[in-house]
Amino acid sequence: MKSYVIHLIRNMPCEGNLEGRYIGRTESPLALESIAKLAQRKGELEYPQAQAFFASPSTRCVDTLKILYPQADPEVVLELAECDFGEFEGKTAKELEGDPRFAQWMAGGAQAAPPGGESGPVFLQRVCQGFELLVKNLMTLGQTSAVLVTSAGVMTSLLAAYGLPQAPAHQWMCQPGEGYSVRITPGLWMRSGVMEVFAQIPGGEDRQSPDHVVIDLAREAAQRAYGREGESEA
Repeated sequence: MKSYVIHLIRNMPCEGNLEGRYIGRTESPLALESIAKLAQRKGELEYPQAQAFFASPSTRCVDTLKILYPQADPEVVLELAECDFGEFEGKTAKELEGDPRFAQWMAGGAQAAPPGGESGPVFLQRVCQGFELLVKNLMTLGQTSAVLVTSAGVMTSLLAAYGLPQAPAHQWMCQPGEGYSVRITPGLWMRSGVMEVFAQIPGGEDRQSPDHVVIDLAREAAQRAYGREGESEA
């Protein structure tokens, strides 16, 4: 049974992240401490290998990938950019606390959009289109493994949209430089639009965290709901 594995890894923090700024489309370099921390982690833990490499269109995502995979020449996927925060880009919550538009956005939930920026549904539609195109290209080229370094917002949205078990985005949150491995079986993907989450990234450390429960549930759900059908897929 042919399947495709994609390793989703969250980018390390940039300078703006550490300052508490809304960093979506804004370019902000990786913080020096982020570079040092990721290099140390790479030496101590196990990151997966892959045939293809992809990154969201930001320096912080590309640089995170290049630290982990210096030999890679990643393809940038424009549709997988972080949410556009519009006029709030590069500002902190404290700087915006006197702006009534900020309070309105905070109270508006996922449907609300910052001035000149993206709402939750618009963001989700965009990143799903980009991810589905990425999967289609992998299948067309016959590349069965890939790494995608992206932002927390993109990664958790994709896992909430396609991952087994179904869980809200916040339950898929992980630390920078970490992520999840997912398995896509063509027939199930085309028919049901689901992917199995089967491992945490990086490997090599004994984690006792709720994430283990999430992954175990994903495997059980995939086997229970799709196992027999999946066995017959080419």
